[in-house]
Amino acid sequence: MADLACRFAANPILTSAHLQPSAPGLQIECLLNPGAFSFAGKTWLLVRVAERSAEIPGKVSVPVLAPDGGMSIVAFDRGDPKLECKDPRAFAYDGRVYLSTLSHLRLVSSVDGVHFSPEPSAPLLTGNGPLETYGVEDCRVVHLEGRYHLTYTAVSGLGVGVGLRHTDDWRTFQHAGMILPPDNKDCAIFEEKIGGRYFALHRPSSPALGGNYIWIAESPDLLHWGNHRCVATTRPGKWDGARVGAGAAPIKTADGWLEIYHGATAQHRYCLGALLLDLHEPWKVLARSEEPIMEPTESYETNGFFGHVIFTNGHIVEGDRLRMYYGAADTVVCGADFSLSEILATLR
Repeated sequence: MADLACRFAANPILTSAHLQPSAPGLQIECLLNPGAFSFAGKTWLLVRVAERSAEIPGKVSVPVLAPDGGMSIVAFDRGDPKLECKDPRAFAYDGRVYLSTLSHLRLVSSVDGVHFSPEPSAPLLTGNGPLETYGVEDCRVVHLEGRYHLTYTAVSGLGVGVGLRHTDDWRTFQHAGMILPPDNKDCAIFEEKIGGRYFALHRPSSPALGGNYIWIAESPDLLHWGNHRCVATTRPGKWDGARVGAGAAPIKTADGWLEIYHGATAQHRYCLGALLLDLHEPWKVLARSEEPIMEPTESYETNGFFGHVIFTNGHIVEGDRLRMYYGAADTVVCGADFSLSEILATLR
């Protein structure tokens, strides 16, 4: 199947050069995986900004948050036998794992949905409390019942879970804490109740038994989640053979809830596909992409901090147009337009 994405001619639309570091002594390593929403007549992105400490000769270092929000730099000698550096995204020292960068979330806005600029007066969303000392990542934004709800990956030395915050005005935020404990991520809330209940897709990890699969859960209040059911597993030998995870909020169509999801191979090549879920019983999968609807083909998608990666958790829907924002090669932010009817046609 042909790649269905109509990529922006301006790609990449955001790079590290567009933003300033959040504090002295830090440098922006890359921008990743923005949430997207409409507010006050503009398109907004909530971009994940990954920062590292300035290089110290002979050292491996990383910024880490204290539970009270203070930041310190943790550094280790490169020649120390207790140090293990096998992945550019993380390292281990004496059995404890650290991320190589510390991420926060930052707001940028646009009048045309293509050209974005920072909002200097907008607050940074940083880690808050002992479960977010390694930062916050990959936020999904849903507008539901008059409020904006933010689900994001909360990271600490205790593991990776799902955090929740709310806002009405994008100036003040209410922190609801961790709603799904480690190891879990990729949480996307449906944009309306179904049968009087809230629903969300999420991705628990079970490396020893099971796998990195997409699950669905329901809740009476957005805080307490249960009745978990597995929606989609990996498919060995296919483009989504090693791991799968939800993108942004499922899109309601006449055919069902359309979910754009990412899948990866064992070689860490990330593509996008689609799931079609039943409108009234969304744990039932009606159809699934056999082939990707978008693959990493452009140079900015294949080369970077972690190449051959397309990852989305933000979009804007206008009629038949799905305007999707995505992280490319774990380095830059890009955009692409899709036709919803074209995607649905591949699922029929």
